Amino acid sequence: MPSRRCSMRRRRRFIQKDSRTTTFSSRNMMTSTRQYRPLQWWEIRELEQNGCVCSDWGRVHVCDGTDLTKIRNVRFAGDIRIGADVTIENVGLLEMETEALCGIGTEVCVLDETGSRSVRIFPGLTAQLAMLVARDPAWAEGPVKESFDEHINNYPLDRAIGDGAVIRNCGLLFNVAVGREVRIEGASSLRNGAVINNAAHGRALARIGAGVDADGFIIEDGVVDSAAIIRHCYIGQGAVIEKGFTAHDSLVFSNCSLENGEACALFAGPYTVSMHKSSLLIGCQTSFMNAGSGTNQSNHMYKLGPVHWGLLERGVKTSSGSYLMLGAKIGAFSLLMGQHKTHPDSSQFPFSYLFGDDRGATVVVPGAMLRSCGLMRDEKKWPTRDRRQKRRLPLHDRIIFDVLNPLTVGAMLDALEVIRKLLALPADDDRFLRYKGMKFTRAALERASHLYRLAIYKYLHLHTAENGFPAREPGVEAASWVDIAGLLMTRTSLEHAMSKESITEIEQVFDNAFRHYPNLQRSWIAGRFDDSWRRPAEVIADYAAEFDRMIEEDRHKYLDDLAAQNQMLKL
Repeated sequence: MPSRRCSMRRRRRFIQKDSRTTTFSSRNMMTSTRQYRPLQWWEIRELEQNGCVCSDWGRVHVCDGTDLTKIRNVRFAGDIRIGADVTIENVGLLEMETEALCGIGTEVCVLDETGSRSVRIFPGLTAQLAMLVARDPAWAEGPVKESFDEHINNYPLDRAIGDGAVIRNCGLLFNVAVGREVRIEGASSLRNGAVINNAAHGRALARIGAGVDADGFIIEDGVVDSAAIIRHCYIGQGAVIEKGFTAHDSLVFSNCSLENGEACALFAGPYTVSMHKSSLLIGCQTSFMNAGSGTNQSNHMYKLGPVHWGLLERGVKTSSGSYLMLGAKIGAFSLLMGQHKTHPDSSQFPFSYLFGDDRGATVVVPGAMLRSCGLMRDEKKWPTRDRRQKRRLPLHDRIIFDVLNPLTVGAMLDALEVIRKLLALPADDDRFLRYKGMKFTRAALERASHLYRLAIYKYLHLHTAENGFPAREPGVEAASWVDIAGLLMTRTSLEHAMSKESITEIEQVFDNAFRHYPNLQRSWIAGRFDDSWRRPAEVIADYAAEFDRMIEEDRHKYLDDLAAQNQMLKL
């Protein structure tokens, strides 16, 4: 048999409240700055009187001042170091193997269930870096692969239980590293994982609660609670998975909230929310998303396996019972209703209503979401609900919250040209105009042209009212923009990041893009808007005011409807 060595250090309190024996077994000797010594014979006797068992007491070491009265009903196996400030109570088995990876390097088959876009997870993984790997696997297998290999293989993992941690009433913890001040209470089975706390003293968010069953995971400043089941997942900062949610091969980043439902091969970018038992998120990338009850996608055509995947751009909402056949690409801040079976790409038409007709075709009402007061409410609420800020965490994911931004405004500018061309065409016999397999009515396109213009002028008012339009530079074209899992950046910056061959350099490019977003946005305005948009400030202000009135009218209408409903339902 291989020799057994230590998994434990820095522990003082081991409290057993019932007759169940807590077993500690490990095979990994840890380094420590504490001074450890073998047990004295009277200390061994005291432990045995407390119900403790060990086949070789010579392999158990303690620090001077260790309070042995706190250690009861424990079965020790291997090289054990007992330190300070940890509570371990009523645990079935706590074991660490010598070469345990504790979840680091676990391959997560995100987006494509068959594994062609897998992401290896590690502490500090950002949504931006993970997106590059998942969306461009050929790049991830290029020169940058050496940096990933080195980072993962040489990560300084502390296979231990950190200061101030609490592990109570748990079944099995096998090859699980537990960070300082982390609380694990009532977990059923945890295998091959790490629970990491990056918060300052007394502000830890990382926690695992009752009934959790997890294997192949990293939970970093996140919460997994109330009988959730996770397999091969990364749970990021401020994310909460609870109430029996099941997830496998999924990446869950900042401030996501997932309850009751199921996720499979999901890339959950920041602020993805799913709260209902009947909802399935599978094989798609999301951010700022809200899934209605019964939301469903399919990634399997029963031919080549579950290889299909899709993109729901930032801010997409799905109504109750919505269905999307992947692959598909849904434009930003759109509302998906009904069944969609024709693989729509509505990315050119942000802020749209998308209806599925009786044959599964997609009917688009462009710009309809712009009239909703909910958009501005969402933009204001997201920053206030950032759990990372409340805990003063070092922020991993870069998040830009703007609803009107170079990406969505640029899409609206392009949509105006598409709409102009569509309106010049005759409708089909069913009175629909068709574009990329989607259906539009002439009236919807005409309204969209007006709504998009109002929103664009609102954006210009926000960014030019004080300092005017930035000067155009002859011969300089406006950069195209991309949304990298919550970070808005120019495609040039993205290409610059992907030209780097080390993780550190790539993250630096992302940091620079985040830091210089206001300046890059102003440069984009300078190059993107010609003289036809550069109206006098008072004219732009009038359009912006009309946009605001439209939003306010929607809010008042909603409140009036709500009051009428309450009146109808009162006693």
